[in-house]
Amino acid sequence: MKRAAAAAISLMTGLAMLTGCSRAEVEETIQPLVADAIEESDSEAEAVKEEDESPLIPEIDTDIKIHAGSRIAVVSKCVKGEYWKMVKKGMEDAVKEINKAYGYKKDDQITMTFEGPDNEEDVETQINTIDAVIAENPDVLCISASDMDSCEAQLEAAKENGIPVIAFDSNVAEKKLVKAYRGTDNVQVGKMAAYQLGSALGKMGKVAVFSAQQKTKSVQDRVEGFMNNIGKYGDIEVVETIYSDQVDDMEASMKEVLEKYPTLDGVFCTNADITEMYLNLEKSDEHDAPALVGVDATTKQQEAIRNGEEIGCVSQQPYAMGYQTIWAAVETTAPKKSVVIEKNVLSNPAWIDADCLDDPDYSGYLYTE
Repeated sequence: MKRAAAAAISLMTGLAMLTGCSRAEVEETIQPLVADAIEESDSEAEAVKEEDESPLIPEIDTDIKIHAGSRIAVVSKCVKGEYWKMVKKGMEDAVKEINKAYGYKKDDQITMTFEGPDNEEDVETQINTIDAVIAENPDVLCISASDMDSCEAQLEAAKENGIPVIAFDSNVAEKKLVKAYRGTDNVQVGKMAAYQLGSALGKMGKVAVFSAQQKTKSVQDRVEGFMNNIGKYGDIEVVETIYSDQVDDMEASMKEVLEKYPTLDGVFCTNADITEMYLNLEKSDEHDAPALVGVDATTKQQEAIRNGEEIGCVSQQPYAMGYQTIWAAVETTAPKKSVVIEKNVLSNPAWIDADCLDDPDYSGYLYTE
């Protein structure tokens, strides 16, 4: 039993003895207070789950008879930015270490290509890239979907051509079309952001959510986690939720919200691009700036946390995600039923604030240029 609940029960027993009232009468009087204490204790415990179960680099098991010379095609949501560069580095290192462990050389080496648009919202370019990649008939396709619904026809084509698909970072709507998924627990990202922002606001205030594209599964999960939990931390109202793919100009839309609510208390930005866009906005000096919680500890956000512009961010481990994705991909080349590939591996995010920036235990969550 949690300490809040135990203390409440002890309080009810003591009051009944001191006042001479029945236990039922005392319970009726203080039960609302007890419920609040238990809910607060429960929700904080739920939200604080973070880096204690950090994702590990998977062990390369050379007993698994993977196919020599396999070609892995990666089509990323984006190829630019610190996050995606770290994903790619994890993938490249995985390929090198797999080839070394298996002793593969020359034509026997596992190879990888890494392609995608320069902008996460450029769905059309990503779809065209997937089409071109499938036409080349790789042994495995790895994809981070910009739009969870848009690539179903391509994934059906991959299935028809016997090309297994590994999803990473952002999954697709039709999960039966992918062999496995490697990514972050994005609902937990939202929950953690809600806990940290709610706590920073003193458990009351008005907040806005500035989000990346609504059609991306990872974003949907983050917003869901935040919206379902922010109310647990007091009288906090979400006054606006803006998605970048639902407006003509995201920067202008954010400015409009700040002008509409000049005393806005807090802001949650759901990915690195949106957080950095918000940090670059010119803000009024007439009122205190809203408390900001972002996602992904980029170099710019680390600087913002150090100088107090941002109270902190919820961050992922992109290098480990990339490494896990490639290992899952090569496992699919082994003879059927010779290996069991875990369907979903979700890595826990971590809360990054000023106390974490110089802590080596958090280095995997801090991005570099």
